[in-house]
Amino acid sequence: MSKSINIFVSTNSGTCQQRNQYCATSTLSISCVKPPQLLTRLTILFRNNQRCRITNSMSLSASSIFEIEISYDFSRQVYFINEEEYSEFSRRRMEAFDTFNALKIGENTSRSIHFEKRRPQGTENLFGLLHAIKQYIRIEFNYHKYWEDQPAIRTAEPLALKEFKNRWYVIAKDLKDSRIKSFALDRLSSLEILKKRFTPPENFDVNSYYKHCFGIISPDEDQQVQEVILSFDPYQGKYIKSLPLHESQEILADDEKELRIRLSIYTTYDFLMEILSFGAYVKVIQPDSLITELKSTFKKALKQY
Repeated sequence: MSKSINIFVSTNSGTCQQRNQYCATSTLSISCVKPPQLLTRLTILFRNNQRCRITNSMSLSASSIFEIEISYDFSRQVYFINEEEYSEFSRRRMEAFDTFNALKIGENTSRSIHFEKRRPQGTENLFGLLHAIKQYIRIEFNYHKYWEDQPAIRTAEPLALKEFKNRWYVIAKDLKDSRIKSFALDRLSSLEILKKRFTPPENFDVNSYYKHCFGIISPDEDQQVQEVILSFDPYQGKYIKSLPLHESQEILADDEKELRIRLSIYTTYDFLMEILSFGAYVKVIQPDSLITELKSTFKKALKQY
């Protein structure tokens, strides 16, 4: 899918006029192809509903900021971004840019935007944690588990950040027992970046670590990846197709009776809770172990009533 950004360039006067949602008060240096087929580096100062100043520049290109390339479509006479070539990082950057732009337009318009009422996600520590991860620096922080009365001081070696259901987690080696664990940022406080560096484990890769996981809980050491087959009613199936449960999701059947999918996944607690959230609109076909666990959970739930 290509998204037109409607930037009209005047190469003589050095000005342009833009007319679309990518209008925020920020300076970007854009690598783009403009008529007549000249590759030029331009810096565009975006202003909402205003004219934009363009100057030749040797600063960073849009590809280095957003990992995107802006090209010119001669047939439509517009610049465009090819969204099919986005990496996951660049997609999230563009989502953030769209959100920022919408919120800027929506300033002081409480009747237009309704925010979810929830606690902060601990995002104030993202920058410091990412710095420690990239520079291999140990960290120390207070961590409060929900089932404990008081927070405990932890010293850890941060390895990666992970997002799950609007919450951020730092994946780190806990020096208390040398195990890799996930720590929720909304339960983390008093973060201190220490002066001691560490050597990261050679065989750790966060994408491989969570490749067959749903959510944030990692599997037990002896746990095996399961082939899970689920059957959803046709209506619920539309949601499952638009927002897959897992990257391994494969459609086995899609008709007026059901949407049947297959997943290659660890059946952790996070995954069990997700299946339970669909209630009567999903049926587990396999594995038997998951069916047995669901039956037991439903029986316990019925006893509450």
